Amino acid sequence: MTVDQDGFVSAAREIIDRLVTTQRDPIRAAAALVARCVLDGGVVQAFGTGHSQALVMEIAGRAGGLIPTNRLSLRDGQFYGGDPVESMDPFLERDPAVAHRIYQLAPVRDGDLFVIASNSGGNGSTVEMAALVKEKGHPLIAFTSLRHATAVPSRHPSGRHLHEVADVVIDNCGPMGDALLPLPGGGSVCAISSITAAMAAQMMLADATALILEAGKTPPIYLSANVPGGDEHNGALEARYAGRIRRDPS
Repeated sequence: MTVDQDGFVSAAREIIDRLVTTQRDPIRAAAALVARCVLDGGVVQAFGTGHSQALVMEIAGRAGGLIPTNRLSLRDGQFYGGDPVESMDPFLERDPAVAHRIYQLAPVRDGDLFVIASNSGGNGSTVEMAALVKEKGHPLIAFTSLRHATAVPSRHPSGRHLHEVADVVIDNCGPMGDALLPLPGGGSVCAISSITAAMAAQMMLADATALILEAGKTPPIYLSANVPGGDEHNGALEARYAGRIRRDPS
């Protein structure tokens, strides 16, 4: 496997093909939860740390995506709770306690659905958030790498990983360590999890949209703010969820 763009494209295609082949059933199951949440007037709450925030941004608040979506972040304590900036420890994602602060500040209601993304599935804040939302009675969809998660110990005191808590688990099919191309002196380069997670998220959205249409409803979908009428369209639909969805500046 060559360490160049051809090598990466070849390796990435193999992983994407594996995702499309093996993850259709969990993606359909996840889409059914998303559609039911939207049809019942709920909001999809998405959470991830580190580069898993890319999956959160894929789900919440982007053109072509669902309007009743909300992004949760480690920075919510500063943005919405007035917590001091100094509290942003670089290892905050490993702290289980932060999940409770994020949930406390979130505009969550009964009937909301949670999507949590974590490649390793074992950081303290991730597993604690998963356990908390299940305790509160919310359905939970996980995006993770099962190959990575089952190869490393959890950092959560319970010893559990994200995939052991969720109702539906979507495997991003990435390798241990995420990167695809081995280097001669050790280590690897070119990560894949953000690409395959985005692919799976859009597959989930497509199936959820089909189910909403089958129910005879108009899917509440964002238009690009950069096309004529986009702001007006989006603003009218966002008003239905006033106080329940946030579009933070991060």
